[in-house]
Parts: sequence; structure tokens; C-alpha cells
Amino acid sequence: MEVLLAADLGGTRLTVVPDGHGPVPVGGPAVLDAEGLPAAVRALERERPRWVWADTAATYPALLRAGVRVERCHDLRLCHAILRGAGALPSQESPWDGVAATGPDPDAATLFDDAAAAVGVEEVLAEHRRQQVALAGTDGCLRLLLAAESAGALVAAEMTHDGLPFDPARHDEMLTAVLGPRPGPGARPANLEALAGQVRELLGAPTLNPDSPTDLRHALRGAGLEVRTTRKHELAALDHPAVAPLLEYKRLARLLAANGWTWMEAWVAPPDAPGRRARFRPAYVPGGVVTGRWAARGGGALQLPHQVRGSVVADPGWRLVVADAAQLEPRVLAAMSRDEAMARASRAGDLYQALVDEGVAETRAGAKVAMLGALYGATTGEAGLLMPRLQRTYPRATRVVEEAARSGERGDVVRTWLGRTSPAPPPQWHRVQRRASEGDADDADRRRAGAVARDWGRFTRNFVVQGTAAEWALAWLAELRLRLRRIDGGAPHLVFFLHDEVVVHSPEAAADEVAAAVRAAATAAGRLLFGDFPVDFALDVTVVGSYDEAV
Repeated sequence: MEVLLAADLGGTRLTVVPDGHGPVPVGGPAVLDAEGLPAAVRALERERPRWVWADTAATYPALLRAGVRVERCHDLRLCHAILRGAGALPSQESPWDGVAATGPDPDAATLFDDAAAAVGVEEVLAEHRRQQVALAGTDGCLRLLLAAESAGALVAAEMTHDGLPFDPARHDEMLTAVLGPRPGPGARPANLEALAGQVRELLGAPTLNPDSPTDLRHALRGAGLEVRTTRKHELAALDHPAVAPLLEYKRLARLLAANGWTWMEAWVAPPDAPGRRARFRPAYVPGGVVTGRWAARGGGALQLPHQVRGSVVADPGWRLVVADAAQLEPRVLAAMSRDEAMARASRAGDLYQALVDEGVAETRAGAKVAMLGALYGATTGEAGLLMPRLQRTYPRATRVVEEAARSGERGDVVRTWLGRTSPAPPPQWHRVQRRASEGDADDADRRRAGAVARDWGRFTRNFVVQGTAAEWALAWLAELRLRLRRIDGGAPHLVFFLHDEVVVHSPEAAADEVAAAVRAAATAAGRLLFGDFPVDFALDVTVVGSYDEAV
């Protein structure tokens, strides 16, 4: 059974779609207000429907605040993007391309706060019909992708609502130890100011503002140091006494800007009950990257440095179960290519060491370089030298990425295992290729066209693997979420996700059971996507009190 939830001018309407038949209104009031909707959703959830709505990020937070959670949904916005990319929906612009997630902003309009601004009933019904017709002509893989993407949207909303347990006092201690005491408005912390002073003195630039790239380039050139940018890798190549304090200044300035006191005040909410810690509530964006990986709209959830992780601390009586999928992309490549030799390497535990044992490389570090070269298209240096060995040892796996690269170089699109489609090359790409094919094109035009084509080929090469890894991770999340609901009354809950890593906040007594569920969910995700092909998706799972303790 499916239940459509959409806004009317007077409130919110629920429409049941039983067993593929036409929609019928839910019994009871035709239109529900903000007070009546949660009870209606809670009652219907006992039937285990699939909720169909315009946008999980706009709809679900209000239900969560009312204490209502749903098991399944179909997010029309996210699914529209996938179906349009796959060619199952018309490619012309659609109003659904502009239906944007509102995220966790408490002031943003939702179906409960401003129904007139939300997507209406007729639009939701029409888009749902369009997607069902589009799906009728596709295989089951695309249906699985839409279900996984929608499940990911539920996880994202729940993680923002529940928050990552956080200790502001510990964070303040860390910032003070590294940066110095918190300064007044407009001033730098003492340690940053001291480093800035060293840089000014060593460069002979007493008025230098090291936060200004323009000022910094001018000061470096004044000291005889020619630079194009002030990025870390370019500065590190310079031979000058100012380089070390400058790099340290930039490192600390980044910490202050990304995770300093102002960040903490903006993104860490105080405890909402006795015995609970504060909560870090970032804004996740499922499918925010073209490969299907998540992004973050605010809070920097996908860039938590190790220093900050020490501030993520479980509530008293609770633990953090941290799981990291080891060497995920190579394992995914083995599964999607059906490369049995590479699958055997995955079952050895450390896949990179298995490459050493197979004679691909002499050291584990070299094996990692070879594999990353295959995934990202490195053709020079050590990766280029090792690539022929990798091709001989794992021919099916390397053929998958090589064919994806050649497709990209031709300007073709490629697809992940479940059917997410890569974007077409941009107009500039086509202009460069057309120019190279014209009669008056010169060698420079042709070289540029070749370089542009190879660059796009490197993108499509990695797209098929990174996108399929994102699909495996979504399946892992969705399966784990359902398993956690059956443990200790549903108390354990997901609180963090980063590409191939999850963190579950669990009562201490249930932590071992949660760790087992994490592993079982990974196995189930592999089986769901790849059937019985024998690839081992190895996990590093630890139960800790604070996030930085996880290895």
C-alpha cells in the first residue's frame, strides 16, 4: 500500500493507493491540520505503507518533531532526478527540478507551516503517476536505486533530528589548547596571532594579512617567491623559513573557521533532557553529488577532522558503535566486474596486501597506488608503471574502468550498477572537440581536445565505481536502520554517515548486538546488489566512548 501526502491550501491531505489501483482518500477528515496529521500518519504506519511525498527533507522533520517515524517512503524529488538522468523521464526542464529540500532549518516552510508554499496534491499525484509509468519500462535495478535513495533521505532527516552527541566543554578545551583562549570579536586567537607575526617578520611584510590570498601572494613575491596560488601543496614546495609557520597558520585558521567557537554556537544545540549531551545537527544532502554521494548544506558534517571527533562523546550509559567499510571501492569494482581473482583478494582481508601477494606490487603502499591509479586514471609515475601488472592479474576489473574511461572520452554517459547516469559533458567540452575537428584546426587545438577528452574519461572511469559504492552504502544504511529498530525497543540509532563509515549511538547494554547488526547489514547490502558473487565487504567495527577512540 502507498499513501500520498501532500499539501492543500487548508492543510495536508492523505491519499491511499492500494495495490496499484487508483487513489482513494483516506477515511476521516479530507484535510488534516498540523495537530491531526501526526496521529493519522502514526495510525496508517501500522499497515507498513510506502509514503509518497514531494520531498523528505521538507516533510519528515515535522513528523519527527511530533514523535512519528515511518519505515519507508518514495521521495519524488530525489527519484525524479534519477529517472530524468536515466532517460526514463523527458529531458526538458520540469518544475520538479526546482523542488528544493528545505533541510533542518526550523524557520523554513514545511507542509505544516505554510501549506500554500508547498507542493500541492494534484502536482504530487501527477508526478507520482509519471514516475510509475517511467518505471514500467525499466528493470528492477532502477527500482532498487529509487528505494535506496529514498531510504537514505529518511536516514538523513533522522540523523539531523537525533543529532550527534557532542561535548562543548571538551571542544572548548581542545580549541583553547590549540588556538589559545577565545578572543574578542574581530581578533585572532593568541596562537594564530603569534604565527601571523612570525610570517610577517620572515617575509618582511609588517602589514600582511595572511588570511588574504592577494596580500599573501604579494608578500611572497616581495620575498622572491613566485607562486600562482596560496594553496597548501604549492606553498609546501617553497624553500623559505616562512613556509613552516605559514602552513601551520593556515591549518589552525582552517580549524577556527570550520569548527571553532562560532561554528559550535551555530550548529551544536544544548541538551534537551537531563542526562543527555548537547547535539551537533548538520544539514545532510542525500544525492548531493552526481555520483550519488551525500553532501552537506551546512555544519561541515562531511569534514570532521580528528581533533573535532574527540568532542563527539556518547551520552552517559551509552556507547558509539563506529564502523568503517575497508577499501570499499576496490571491493565494489571486484563485485560489479565479476572478477573472481579480485574477489579472492577481497576475501584475504587486506586487499592491498593481497595485491602484493599476487605480485602486482612489491609493497602495500605500491599496491594502493596501483589500485587508486586504476580507479582515478593515473597514467604516470608509479601508478602508470604498475597498471600493466594490474591488468594482467585482474583483467575483468580493469576492463570495466577502462571501458568507462573510453566512453567518457567519446562524450558518452556511463551508468552505475543500479543505473544512476553520469552527466553529459558540458557545452565547453563539445566546443573544444568541434574546434579540433574543423579543417583549420592546428596541433594545439587537437592536443587541447585530447586533454579535455581524457579528463572527462577520468571522471567517468571513477563515476561507475564511486557511484556503485554509494549505492552499496545506501543499501547498508537502509538495512541497518531497519535492524536497529528491532534492538532494545529501537533505542540504538544512526547518528553519523560519511561515504563508507557509520556511527550508531547505542545503549551500552545493546552495543555488541548493534555491532553484529552493522556487520550483518553490510553482508545483506552486498547480497542485495551483487547476489551470491563472493566479495567480502570487510568492516572495521569498534565500540567506543568518544569518536576519536575508533581506529
